[in-house]
Amino acid sequence: MAARFGNRLVTSQAVREQHGHTTTWLANQPPDAVVMAQETVDIQDVVRICGPLGVPVIAFGTGTSLEGQVNAPAGGVCIDLRDMNNILAVHPEDLDCVIQPGVTRKALNEYIRDQGLFFPIDPGADASLGGMASTRASGTNAVRYGTIRENVLALKVVRGDGEIITTGTRAKKSSAGYDLTHLFIGAEGTLGIISELTIKLRGIPETIAAAACSFTSVEGACKATIMAIQTGIPVARIELLNQAQVRASNAYSKLSLPETPLLLLEFHGSEGEVAAQSELFGEIARECGGGSFEWTTRPEERTRLWQARHDAYWAVRGLRPGGGIVATDVCVPISRLADCVVETEEDLIRLGLLSPIVGHVGDGNFHCSLLADTDNPDEMARAEEFMHRLVERAQGMGGTCTGEHGVGQGKQKYLLGELGPEALDAMRAVKQALDPHNIFNPGKIVPAA
Repeated sequence: MAARFGNRLVTSQAVREQHGHTTTWLANQPPDAVVMAQETVDIQDVVRICGPLGVPVIAFGTGTSLEGQVNAPAGGVCIDLRDMNNILAVHPEDLDCVIQPGVTRKALNEYIRDQGLFFPIDPGADASLGGMASTRASGTNAVRYGTIRENVLALKVVRGDGEIITTGTRAKKSSAGYDLTHLFIGAEGTLGIISELTIKLRGIPETIAAAACSFTSVEGACKATIMAIQTGIPVARIELLNQAQVRASNAYSKLSLPETPLLLLEFHGSEGEVAAQSELFGEIARECGGGSFEWTTRPEERTRLWQARHDAYWAVRGLRPGGGIVATDVCVPISRLADCVVETEEDLIRLGLLSPIVGHVGDGNFHCSLLADTDNPDEMARAEEFMHRLVERAQGMGGTCTGEHGVGQGKQKYLLGELGPEALDAMRAVKQALDPHNIFNPGKIVPAA
């Protein structure tokens, strides 16, 4: 392999550890080597070398996943895809484009902005599109535009023998065979390695308005969200920040928001549509105990509000300098969201833990950023209890152990209770069929039988 890749094969400890997991509480498990891929044939060659030897192969985008997806528990070779960052074709008349997996969402949006287009899926981090597809990412715009799952038309994937699977075409719909595209989306690199994506684009809205509305309670904020969705207001973003998160964001982002539960919203459309949507939501908010509701179309004010939301992680870190953050998420039907958040806050008080909460409340998904000393066994035991109860609560309400972080290593233990043994057996059968040598990201998603 060294002869094939030369100085693009790296084995230094520092680089290997950078390609193990570093963004959560799970221990770093570095690969044995890292290959810096530049084209699809590089991926194919790594797979063809490693496959017969049973050597694990782990794809790496930008390393922003949160459940150990890029760890290498059995060693192996990490394929770093950041240099495969070409935008191969843009078809503005069809609202789609073809890209390599290392293209990041910000780079794509900068490239297509002059054509009046944008890619709406925004998980916060400047993740790669290949990584977003692999983890089935979503984010703040999902309530209107869906997740990455609804915005990928086709993939090219390197399979276990090094050959390439083409999963679809640029057509907006198809009934041709099994839906292989969506099989690989969310597979976290366990079934093959994505080498090309065809994705949907959207026209940049004529007018964008952002708004902030404080509430006296989480229940009121969630009730307003439910009523807005049921009324059919096409909200583009609707985010909940609980009191602890607002306090952290005020301190970090130099804001002066009332330190009570807060909804941040964004509306897209024509000038008249945005005004009507904003005014209608303001009426709903007042019915649900909301305070002053102010909206703005000024770009600098919109950017300031949403930058504060995207900086929520760093704001939380500022509450306990030097401490660790245990990040987790769940998703429930929106009718149960208020109950789930309130009970979660009660658990935090009972266990003596601090975890600000933010949520994509339009689709029932919320995140906890639990501050904990990972070297303190007592504190971590309470953190484990909190996370276990959080998942059990969500599943008991008809929800899921993860809305967008994915399974990776961290949430494998919850799949059996959520989906049952029959579903796990089906997943294992698919894995065996597509990756008979178990080289693609082993030890992730499906627990051993």
